[in-house]
Amino acid sequence: MTERLYYNNSFLLNFTAAVVDARASEDGRAVLVLDRTAFYPTSGGQVFDTGWVELEKDGRKLRVSEVSDADDGAIQHFVDTTEIEDLRGGRVRGFIDVERRRDHMQQHTGQHVLSAAFESLYEMKTVSFHMGAESCTIDLDTKALTSEQAKKAEVVANEVVTEDRVVEIKYATVDEARAMGVRKIPPALREKLRLIDIKDFDLNACGGTHVRSTGQIGAILIRKVAKEKQGFRVEFVCGGRAVATARKDFETLGDAAGVFSSHIYDVPSQVRKLIEENKASAKREHKLLEEVASLTADVVLATLGDKTVVQQFYAERDMAFVKLLAQRLTRQGRVVALLGCGGAQPAVVFAQSAGLPNDMGALMKGALAELGGRGGGNKDMAQGGATDASKIEAVLEEIAGKIA
Repeated sequence: MTERLYYNNSFLLNFTAAVVDARASEDGRAVLVLDRTAFYPTSGGQVFDTGWVELEKDGRKLRVSEVSDADDGAIQHFVDTTEIEDLRGGRVRGFIDVERRRDHMQQHTGQHVLSAAFESLYEMKTVSFHMGAESCTIDLDTKALTSEQAKKAEVVANEVVTEDRVVEIKYATVDEARAMGVRKIPPALREKLRLIDIKDFDLNACGGTHVRSTGQIGAILIRKVAKEKQGFRVEFVCGGRAVATARKDFETLGDAAGVFSSHIYDVPSQVRKLIEENKASAKREHKLLEEVASLTADVVLATLGDKTVVQQFYAERDMAFVKLLAQRLTRQGRVVALLGCGGAQPAVVFAQSAGLPNDMGALMKGALAELGGRGGGNKDMAQGGATDASKIEAVLEEIAGKIA
């Protein structure tokens, strides 16, 4: 069992300890077990600390790249070395990565405040918390969550930050915790629960690292609200992450505004306008493509004579064109159309007029076996991609020979 120094002091950033055990992990890294540690292991939605340990006997520094809980209650420190024998039985000095620890404290205490805000305002309980590398999320047990509700919770949470309320660590039995009104009692039975008390706002059982007062959280910024299977997921950032995220958002909007030669607040309307213009342009382009396909079909049918098979490769056209052309040909005449195109994505389209006896789907399957593409279809029409446009004309010639 490792003594967890961070339980009583989240601001303890260096410490001394004895090496209880040293062994190799599956990936070859050495794993140190210490008699006491300030390194936080991944637990309760919070990710692990990183840092260094310095060997007392020779001053060698080893990077701590991961920290995890073992089944026996020990904390495992993964260090970037494969030498194990000379680590056993010695003493080390541990150093926590200060910026990472500060960030984790801001995110985790911020989560407590935000979760308490949702519960106090709307009785929406937090069922899970996840701390990611760029943002954090809480999952709320609710069937509905509006943007206005999320904004209100964010306002209340930031008011608590501004009030700089004291954050204290307390200990209590399960019965004592219930009597104290703890927001969420963990399912695992312990003799004593570690409680995080945000003065006159929230009291919750938690083993994570936390700030000393809410002012140290910095701003709490909700980034996204999304429906999940069992409720709603709220994505948020706190403190330094909130500043960095706001800066990145502003620079991104500024770049977009520069493209449109407009103010950043006008970017959404400019984007909507561009989307509508693109939709209108696509409709006009499709209309022209239909006209070209229809005219091309007229020319092809006029020169077809007694033939029933149209076999043609269009090197500069795309799938949309040859598909439209195949439809026009088979509707306007009584033919089998075997068409291919080059373009950005080489493809083939096989089609026949209603009532003809061939199976376009089966013919397509054979063609794709040679062309190396994927696709399919039914008896009267099939299509597929090709990996090599140079093979298409030969395959069309081969398929034409199989037409009844």
